[in-house]
Amino acid sequence: MTEGLADAPPEPVGGAPLVLAVEHVRVTRQGRDLLDDVSLHVRAGEHWALIGPNGAGKTTLLTLAGALGHPTSGTVDVLGHRLGRVDLRELRQHVGHVDPRHRMLGDATVREVVLTGLTGSTDPVARWRPTPEQEARADLLTASVGLESRREGLWSVLSQGERGRALIARALLVEPALLLLDEPATGLDVAAREHLLDTVDALRLAHPEVASVTVTHHLEDLPASTTHALLLRDGRVAASGPADEVLTSELVSAAFDHPLAIDRVDGRWRARSRPRTTPR
Repeated sequence: MTEGLADAPPEPVGGAPLVLAVEHVRVTRQGRDLLDDVSLHVRAGEHWALIGPNGAGKTTLLTLAGALGHPTSGTVDVLGHRLGRVDLRELRQHVGHVDPRHRMLGDATVREVVLTGLTGSTDPVARWRPTPEQEARADLLTASVGLESRREGLWSVLSQGERGRALIARALLVEPALLLLDEPATGLDVAAREHLLDTVDALRLAHPEVASVTVTHHLEDLPASTTHALLLRDGRVAASGPADEVLTSELVSAAFDHPLAIDRVDGRWRARSRPRTTPR
């Protein structure tokens, strides 16, 4: 999948291959540490959630995972290739990125938007034409996210939920080993959110080899197929590991500095406030 990329370290011995290895990373901007000694290891088939309050460093960490920037110190290996030793533009072609804030200069059909996954552009590229095979795969993925009947619909008239599902199809078009979802449920009503999360769960079953990392502020926005979680607070790791061990009342309350009760019903998490206990 990543032929032609240089400086690939050997695969780890045992277990599924690492698709993302973040080691003791620090990111400093204007004298402030956005991330401080953060490590994260994501293996093929794992589905991680990055959770924390505003300003915790979630988006900064996702930027590194998407090969969109470099750490100030520490190392980041994406799909076996170290940032700083590889062409980032080429590497990004092998990472699927879903951002609901996707902006286009013009208007385009769902099919055209999905096909921009091949060109890596926000808008269709003039004079570029997909092959029949590429177009057929785009149509197949569009159908897999429930948008077959909207294939020729214009982006400007799609609902926010339909746009989110179209962007998932776009990201999958390059057959990525790593899929990044940046707050995919942003701006969705309850029904649209549930449809989107059902779509993500179904796609994870259909593509079991693909790893994913999802950024969210809300536990309710996590798909049931989430396997692991990393809690961030003030740019540092508060907890990391299997989702059921990390997404607990105690650990999430500490990360958000607010007393929360966390439970899981039918595979989905939810959070609610609980009264603070006052010392005697």
